Amino acid sequence: MSAGDIEAAASFSDAARARLAMAYEACELSDLARAAVPIDERELSRDGTPGTPGAALARAAQVLLAAHRLLDAAVVFERAGGATWDTVGAATGTSAHAAHQRFAPAETRFRQALHPTASPDAASSTGATNAPDAAGTPDAANVPGDLAWWRSHLIREPLEAALDLDDWVLRHRDGDDDLGAAPVSGGLGAGPLATA
Repeated sequence: MSAGDIEAAASFSDAARARLAMAYEACELSDLARAAVPIDERELSRDGTPGTPGAALARAAQVLLAAHRLLDAAVVFERAGGATWDTVGAATGTSAHAAHQRFAPAETRFRQALHPTASPDAASSTGATNAPDAAGTPDAANVPGDLAWWRSHLIREPLEAALDLDDWVLRHRDGDDDLGAAPVSGGLGAGPLATA
């Protein structure tokens, strides 16, 4: 990255970084869902039963976990933009209190990733764990190591991550979309999202 890129990355607001994290979670969900579409020739036995019992269920569970991570990222983005817990609760069909209980740990993890000088004991005080919460929703921190690394990378290097997501969108476009050459980074470089 050039000095200009580093300066541009430093100017991304928390909301811009949160929206970038949401874009990444949508990308990950899309890839996982797309991988569940093809039917492998070994997937079905001759009698029509699953060739590997539990494999399809495990794949579907991965998609569901990714959908929960996307929802967490959307809440973090909305909260970074000033949404109240009442707004989050209304959008997710719960009360403000239930929304706060469910999504506050995701917001705290995001803020700690942005500002790592916060107390290391703060994570334990937020209730962030790898266990399901009271609603049975697995904590979004429960992800494979490579995904956790990428999330950290996109918060530290938002411009580079946005350019990677530009490439992903352009490789997966349907052909009739007029997304331009920078479908992710272009939106982050304009308007209120790019200002601190």
